[in-house]
Amino acid sequence: MLLLVAAGSVFFPGLFLFCKQTFKQLKGWSEKDAAMVSARLVSAVQAVMATAAGCVIATSCRDIVEDSHWLTEAYILFATPYFLYDVFAMFVCHQHKQQVKGHGESDVTTARYHGAAGFHGFLRREKLMVLHHVFMVAFCCPASLLWRQGKGDFFQGVLFLCELSTPFVSLAKVLIQFHLQHTLLHKVNGCLMLLSFFSCRVLLFPFLYYAYSRYASVPLYAVPMLAPWQCNLGACLLWPMQLYWFTLICRKALRAIAPKEPRRKLSARSPLKNPESVALNLTPRYTKSRENTTGQRETNGSKDVAKLLWMYDRR
Repeated sequence: MLLLVAAGSVFFPGLFLFCKQTFKQLKGWSEKDAAMVSARLVSAVQAVMATAAGCVIATSCRDIVEDSHWLTEAYILFATPYFLYDVFAMFVCHQHKQQVKGHGESDVTTARYHGAAGFHGFLRREKLMVLHHVFMVAFCCPASLLWRQGKGDFFQGVLFLCELSTPFVSLAKVLIQFHLQHTLLHKVNGCLMLLSFFSCRVLLFPFLYYAYSRYASVPLYAVPMLAPWQCNLGACLLWPMQLYWFTLICRKALRAIAPKEPRRKLSARSPLKNPESVALNLTPRYTKSRENTTGQRETNGSKDVAKLLWMYDRR
């Protein structure tokens, strides 16, 4: 048990550091780009591993309650340190983003992101994701290892399948990071991300209750009263997060495909509607005043010339 936890504690941070150094040396990327891409890559690797484990477990359990598989507890122990590592990786990426935003400012302004103020800003920005990861470690891990008592491996395997959408989310963030959000790859990846997120995260918890209702031959509305309270608590806390994140993804997708709104037309009373009219209204005044000034100067000049001629005649 402890060996698997130690293996996970070494594997995920080690993979992050290895990928970051590789990208910096082979690609010549900056510290920020290498760290952010490495964090996305580690998330994608963990998601592929979890999805593969979930497929093996779910397809191996004929009895969805009584059957068990050794990979269930093994992968839970191995993957639990990932959530703690991911909080650290998100904080590192947050620091790099803030340093780029503060480029060119004083050292005091930039250095404040490395202390307690920077960590508090990170918690304010990523509080929902941090809460999700802490809940997975503090509640879901003990519930999966201790409270299940070796039952329900099928449901645990199906829960692993929710990670299927993570590689598409990671790829979308990498494409946006390198300003490739207008490419065909980003659009195709966005469609796959929407489809996988909806099917593997939004519909996940209703499917679990539906599967148990068919197994126990009870109505769907009666399942929450028969299921353990740990299952109901986990579903009540995790499912709203998935719905919220899916709403954000849909908003971004609509914002990307929706045509840009045309500029508002100015009202008829607005002086900016017809700039020519403004010019015409101003031009006569300016011209008139200029003509008056010029005429006055010409009149004064004529008087001076006439006076000089009169003085010349007297001589």
